[in-house]
Amino acid sequence: MRYEVTVEFHRDFVRVNGNKIAIGITSRPEKGKANLELIKKLAKHFSVPSSKVRIVSGFKSKRKIIEIME
Repeated sequence: MRYEVTVEFHRDFVRVNGNKIAIGITSRPEKGKANLELIKKLAKHFSVPSSKVRIVSGFKSKRKIIEIME
């Protein structure tokens, strides 16, 4: 399933509303650390392994498209 994700920095939360997710990230957006935290948080929230969560687009943006394979 694909989701539109909006990222907010310096916060720690996950809100899912239909196919839209708002998520707070505490890691700094350098060298992929924020993307890695995003994947780990979503995997934990949806109870799937991190390998089942993938960023489809928006690697360097606050707005991303995420795919979660079940």
